Amino acid sequence: MAFTTTMLAWSVADFGKYMGAESLAHARDAVRWGADYLLKAATATPGALYVQVGDPGRDHACWERAEDMDTPRAVYRVDAARPGSDVAGETAAALAASSVAFRRADPAYSARLLRAAMDVFDLADRHRGSYSDSLSSAVCPFYCSYSGYHDELLWAASWLHRASSSNASAFFLSYVQAYGTQLGAVEDDYSFSWDDKRAGAKVMLSRVFLRRKLPGFELYKSHSDSYVCSLVPGTNSFQASGQYTPGGLLYKEGESNMQYVTTATFLLLAYAKYLKSSGSGATVSCAGAQVAPGELVALAKRQVDYILGKNPGGRSYMVGFGARWPQRAHHRGASMPSVRAHPARIGCDAGFEFLHAPGPNPNVLVGAVLGGPDAKDGFEDDRGNYAQSEPATYINAPLVGALAFFAGTAK
Repeated sequence: MAFTTTMLAWSVADFGKYMGAESLAHARDAVRWGADYLLKAATATPGALYVQVGDPGRDHACWERAEDMDTPRAVYRVDAARPGSDVAGETAAALAASSVAFRRADPAYSARLLRAAMDVFDLADRHRGSYSDSLSSAVCPFYCSYSGYHDELLWAASWLHRASSSNASAFFLSYVQAYGTQLGAVEDDYSFSWDDKRAGAKVMLSRVFLRRKLPGFELYKSHSDSYVCSLVPGTNSFQASGQYTPGGLLYKEGESNMQYVTTATFLLLAYAKYLKSSGSGATVSCAGAQVAPGELVALAKRQVDYILGKNPGGRSYMVGFGARWPQRAHHRGASMPSVRAHPARIGCDAGFEFLHAPGPNPNVLVGAVLGGPDAKDGFEDDRGNYAQSEPATYINAPLVGALAFFAGTAK
């Protein structure tokens, strides 16, 4: 949820000008919805951050509507005794990014978000450790932090630098200079997700180098180039093996692959924007070849087009969009009759008949982007096939910025 909020806020911060007044207001409403929750979680108890409500094991054992849920609502938090630098770092990033998104629209709210972000970052940095260790079975195996917490600390510091002014901004810049190497600055990583923020942090920090040419920050430009080059066909750095489906979709993982597509698409556009706005004709250096920002935009456009239906199957992977789209999203509320249609309670186990029902979902989950096709562009419209048919907010959030950019720049 925190990563979703960060990416929505980044979409507003970098691509809000392309949204138009009405859509920009909707986007800010979505950011505020997430930021308000995180703000409460961060400020309810001094020195603590509430990070989860519910028992994931018990929740996953049921297929029921939100209105009928009666599984335990246990509350979990991280603090000095139970550190969670990963989840706290991402929460700090989300609050800081949201502060940037509201800087002009609501300065008082923006300042409040920034103060909370600094406090949560202090908790994450001062009491280091992974919430997967501190909360163990309460969060694993569903929400484990596989990449550790170093990437979140670098990511959060990057956002706090951007969100802050004067002395505070300088402090976070110094933090990055002092601890960047320790936190993963010299490690190349070729995916960007709710768990691993290294590629995103480097693109953010390359913005600092491109704008100000600060000594030492060329490292982030170099590693951002490495990430982007791995995506660009025809360069010596391109990781060709299994990188794209025959139809042209970026392919990283078998489960919920679309999350890597939307995050990569966003980073391609953000990096192209930073290169172009540097005013120095900056390009991506790929083992001697120079790739212009326009080529990154073109690659991102092909990914968005694929998602929306320009693919071998002629299927949009956004529910409710286009002439042909998935009818059986792996989603409890979409797959079960509404309370209006079926007022009586549907219990934990009784709901599984709707999971396994062959027909389309009775409720259309408009706008949700699903996990997507396999490595050969194949897609099974099966509610039980969660690897392909499950939606996620962290799939949708990066796509918001990409869609805004292409809507606003379409000729």
